[in-house]
Amino acid sequence: MRRISTYILIALVALIAACNKENDGGKVDPNKPSNVQIKATPSTDNSGDVTFAVTATNAVSYEFDFGNGIYQSSETGQVTYKYPVAGTYTVKVTAKSAAGKVTTQTSSVTVAASETLVWADEFDKAGAPDPGKWGYDLGNNNGWGNNELEYYTNRPENVIVADGKLKIMLKKEAYMGYTFTSARLLSKGKFNFKYGRVEFKAKLPSGGGTWPALWALGSNVDTTPWPACGEIDIMEHVGNQQNKIFSTLHYPGHYGGGGVSQTVMNPTASTDFHVYSLEWTKTELKFAVDGKVYHTFANSADTPFNADFFLIMNVAMGGNFGGAVDPAVTGGTMEVEYVRVYR
Repeated sequence: MRRISTYILIALVALIAACNKENDGGKVDPNKPSNVQIKATPSTDNSGDVTFAVTATNAVSYEFDFGNGIYQSSETGQVTYKYPVAGTYTVKVTAKSAAGKVTTQTSSVTVAASETLVWADEFDKAGAPDPGKWGYDLGNNNGWGNNELEYYTNRPENVIVADGKLKIMLKKEAYMGYTFTSARLLSKGKFNFKYGRVEFKAKLPSGGGTWPALWALGSNVDTTPWPACGEIDIMEHVGNQQNKIFSTLHYPGHYGGGGVSQTVMNPTASTDFHVYSLEWTKTELKFAVDGKVYHTFANSADTPFNADFFLIMNVAMGGNFGGAVDPAVTGGTMEVEYVRVYR
């Protein structure tokens, strides 16, 4: 009898242990991805390219966080990403099942890239923008060729660095005979560049008539007037077409409404910060939002895009592109977290 009791006790202990194992996660959830494997293969040519091959059981899609603020989705788990700057990055991959369950896995990758940072403004010093990097266009200048309504100033009411960001503030106010004020900053005479990659991280204003822009103009504009000098609009947005991002090139034969343009929708353009970028070589110009290219322009010796350019940031109001002004709009702010130029 004692021996039978012992056997029963052992069986009960085994049953309880099995139940506990199920309760503490030992049981595999058939709806959740498992066995996530990340294979990262960096290029050996200093291009910054890394090829990722990710596999997982029960996964139908993958979300990549490349460790530098850029994200990309893939249904196959196969992606190639070009890191602009050398370094060691922690990559996080989230595998998702058809049932919506997710499993994450991380991996470290060391990247060799020949591109270097040649100029930047991180807007980390509060007050007026750095005068060694930025100057201003002032006034209205007959609507700046676009019938714009704003008067540009360099007052702190219209432009300031605060909280680690540049803030260009459009205001509805009576000033110098105009009903709106704003600011337009430019690196002309302080920083000019030919080729490379430009990044602006920015959050845009909203409202009918608002027209923020991040762009570049040919440095020879004083001797070779627009459009012969060339214009590269890296990002334009108009509040009358909320969340539609424009990138456009203007040059002889393609000026005004005839610029070479493409658009992409960015649903959180005015609520979140996004990286608007240009990758510029002697053979092409590529425009992207958060690293995703949506516009590629074939460059050639016949265009003006093979000479020095300078950078411009501004918020306009109304005009030919900004369109009708909503009477309820009393202002708007474009915030820029950083500007960086790599080569």
